[in-house]
Amino acid sequence: MPKPLNIGMIGYGFMGRAHSNAYTKVNHFFDLEYRPVLKAVCARDEAKAKEFAATWGYESVETDWRKLLERKDVDAVDICTPNNLHKEIAIAAAEAGKTILCEKPLAMNTAEGEEMCRAVEQAGVPNIVWYNYRRVPAVTLAKQLIDEGRLGRIFHFRANFLQDWTISSDLPQGGAALWRLDAAAAGSGVTGDLLAHCIDTALWLNGGIHDVTAMTETFIKERKHNLTGKVEKVGIDDACAFLCHFENGSLGLFESTRYARGHKALYTFEINGENASIRWDLHDLHRLEYYDHRDDGVVRGWRSIHVTDGEHPYMKHWWVPGLAIGYEHSFVHQVADFLAGLAAGKPVSPTFRDALETQKVCDAVLDSAKGRNWQKVGG
Repeated sequence: MPKPLNIGMIGYGFMGRAHSNAYTKVNHFFDLEYRPVLKAVCARDEAKAKEFAATWGYESVETDWRKLLERKDVDAVDICTPNNLHKEIAIAAAEAGKTILCEKPLAMNTAEGEEMCRAVEQAGVPNIVWYNYRRVPAVTLAKQLIDEGRLGRIFHFRANFLQDWTISSDLPQGGAALWRLDAAAAGSGVTGDLLAHCIDTALWLNGGIHDVTAMTETFIKERKHNLTGKVEKVGIDDACAFLCHFENGSLGLFESTRYARGHKALYTFEINGENASIRWDLHDLHRLEYYDHRDDGVVRGWRSIHVTDGEHPYMKHWWVPGLAIGYEHSFVHQVADFLAGLAAGKPVSPTFRDALETQKVCDAVLDSAKGRNWQKVGG
């Protein structure tokens, strides 16, 4: 019988649903030594927290995250709050000896991330950051092919993440639903929200980034604020594009925007190597496109690998070959890997320290855009 791991979740929004679903599903498909127990959910709005708890099966509700951390029956804390609360909660959770699962990005900036890393490392508590796209089976397969050397020397990495939901000037900023548009709560716009995913995946697949040159734009300069009722300056970036040099000598090209009409969540990447290339599209997430120049000329061309077979990453735990899985399964895979790491006493990436590298790139991107220059990552 698996040992219970009592979960205390702080926040109940979109990510709260995604994480809760993963906790409830994971033991049905993975043979693990731990079983998540939905012990408590915490939010300032007690009525909404109770509704969320009833829907997902949480045993209790708190309205003060400090009280949740004091509870002896909570083993692990899942931080699903706006970005400006990550640091304070994570440091307090580490001091309370709790296992920590934190939403991305790690923090508002590198300095905060450093404090969080020191706290979890000093306390010796297991920790992970929810960069879930690593655990889409097709993306994990891409990592496997790269590590096997199939692509050879890497020359190019390009990625984009395009949305269109903030184009209207009537859309306000701030509050529970629109905190991502408020710099005080989010820290940055598409750089920390969307490009952080692209950067984390790139660092995992292709190694460290040495330097960047970037541009950002805020297309709508002022919006009404939901909390103050006043029209206020918009401080986040609506769009960002940057070039970079990777440590392995390859070149990177990244773009993200919330002003690409017709795109709701277009996340793609392509990697070009000496021998082969790969590309992936979130809209067709169970497929990995692969081109190998070493194939015979008469059959050489892009092939579409349907990542559903038992020998593909994670897929032996699901259905029969040919049946695809979706977005929510990436969170199940992250929980499964994290619980396996707990049982083995080993850290599971991306840890806080891993996620700090993404934070450093984000900071360098924003600094470069502001100064209109090249910025060394971490420099």
